[in-house]
Amino acid sequence: MPPSVMASSATSVAPFQGLKSTAGLRFSRRSTASGFRNVSNGGRIRCMQVWPVEGNKKFETLSYLPPLTTEGFLKQIEYLIRSNWVPCLEFSKVGFVYRENSNSPGYYDGRYWTMWKLPMFGCTDATQVLKELEEAKKAYPASYIRIIGFDNVRQVQCVSFIAYKPPGAE
Repeated sequence: MPPSVMASSATSVAPFQGLKSTAGLRFSRRSTASGFRNVSNGGRIRCMQVWPVEGNKKFETLSYLPPLTTEGFLKQIEYLIRSNWVPCLEFSKVGFVYRENSNSPGYYDGRYWTMWKLPMFGCTDATQVLKELEEAKKAYPASYIRIIGFDNVRQVQCVSFIAYKPPGAE
């Protein structure tokens, strides 16, 4: 065969033969009038519960747990110091992302929080971070305050958790 004939046969498309019937397929037949007798979410319960969205704001790491005690804060801060991450405090009046200024895809207000002082480079004691947290609470009692662990080698934020919620916050 000449090469030109091979190329043309390799690129040819079969003509459209029409749609195939689904009558022979098992899932297309329904055994009851409504057709939903066998619907299940995989468990013993035959309905799916939807998570309520009102009054259910979850923040970052650890927000699903009960509030941390002072000892809990110290352990979390000691962990980020042991991991060679730089502790840093940030605060925000709102505390979560929302849309106000633009509805374009990927744009959210409230993603960036204001930094409290400078990152605590060289910090080796978790109590130093707690002292800064107390100062930030006094200066901004109506704001959310979070502690982040920043990896200054990879230039990324590795951990973040809410350390203070203002009175009356959800």
